[in-house]
Amino acid sequence: MIDYNTTRNKLVISEYGRNIQKMIEYIVTIEDREKRTIASNVIINVMAQMNAQVKDTVDFEQKLWDHLHIISNFSLDVDSPYPVPSKQEIEARPERVPYQDNNIKYKHYGKNTENIIEKAIELEDGPEKEAFIQTIANHLKKSYLNWNRDSVNDELIIQHLEVLSGGKLKLPDNFRLISTGDVVPRPVSKKKKFVGRRPAKESYSNGGGFKPKHRTNPT
Repeated sequence: MIDYNTTRNKLVISEYGRNIQKMIEYIVTIEDREKRTIASNVIINVMAQMNAQVKDTVDFEQKLWDHLHIISNFSLDVDSPYPVPSKQEIEARPERVPYQDNNIKYKHYGKNTENIIEKAIELEDGPEKEAFIQTIANHLKKSYLNWNRDSVNDELIIQHLEVLSGGKLKLPDNFRLISTGDVVPRPVSKKKKFVGRRPAKESYSNGGGFKPKHRTNPT
């Protein structure tokens, strides 16, 4: 009868293979504690040879003993040089990392842009704040065009600035945003390679070859 993997015990740690797992399952059945400990040390040495590339890592030997206990389903009672790991600790799932929902109003501008706008609102009125607002407005247009390469209406950008700032940042009436052409470069047209025309060939009356120049004999 063929022994399929689907009918075998599940591999606990697949990197050690089924033979190591069978050996560990066997030493669990050994009644003498001292013999179990000797057999466990032999298996640890075999496991170390299978992972020779990481032998110099910190706590390498302790990890091997931890794996030994894990593969035995924590049922192996031996004199281990390290504390036996807790099954609850090993099987415990990591705490769920909460997803920070920053409630970004316009995803294509990002949270950092909203933070910059909040800093601009805190500035005192004056030329520095006006220049800062204009820089922010141009940045909004650049960010929008990076998200949508088509042309954008400047009135839409001004409207977004008003929404993001809660109506606290205003642009001068005569201010003009950076042009779309300066943000989105126009594609460079490929010039056709010029191919010169070959000079016409003079031919004999019979149509063959170049007609040689007539040479005059010196007098």
